[in-house]
Amino acid sequence: MIDTYLTISDKIGEGYYTEKRSKFLAYCHHVDNIHEIKEILAFYRKKYYDARHICYAYVLGPERQEYRVNDDGEPSSTAGKPILGHINSKKLTNILIVVIRYYGGINLGTGGLILAYKEAAKEAINDTEIIEKQVEEIIVYTFSYIMMNDVMRIVKEMSAKIINQKFDNTCEISLSIIRSKADELHERLNKLSFK
Repeated sequence: MIDTYLTISDKIGEGYYTEKRSKFLAYCHHVDNIHEIKEILAFYRKKYYDARHICYAYVLGPERQEYRVNDDGEPSSTAGKPILGHINSKKLTNILIVVIRYYGGINLGTGGLILAYKEAAKEAINDTEIIEKQVEEIIVYTFSYIMMNDVMRIVKEMSAKIINQKFDNTCEISLSIIRSKADELHERLNKLSFK
């Protein structure tokens, strides 16, 4: 179980690479889900409707288990895989890199394509900021008002963040905590209920 992961800031990174008159424009985005990815891809397909290829790779989730590559008509494994390879070399997640190619009239060969897509992706990543984020879980706990001091003591001791709270005869608190401490927080709060 991991508590942190590397991703990029919200700044869109831009990269540019040219080889034998072919132009490779690269953009890297912080993304959190497939829906965002589809919207970004639709935007680039519309904006660069005249480009020969719009290739991409993405990785999602703290464990980096959800990923996809797309060569968009380039020879198999010459575009999406090199882009993904550079994402993996930096151990990044929640990232989408799109590389748009304008064909220059001269074939680059598989080696040339692999290098071009990798270099464009590298430039885009270098143009943004790599940041470390914590994997957090949300815990919602309901309790009676007389338990308030005990609940708040546990929240403080465990460094949980209060996201939302409602105080009445029956109170409810939403907490965010680092994943590895979530079970312990759950356990400590539940023990209060049985005091």
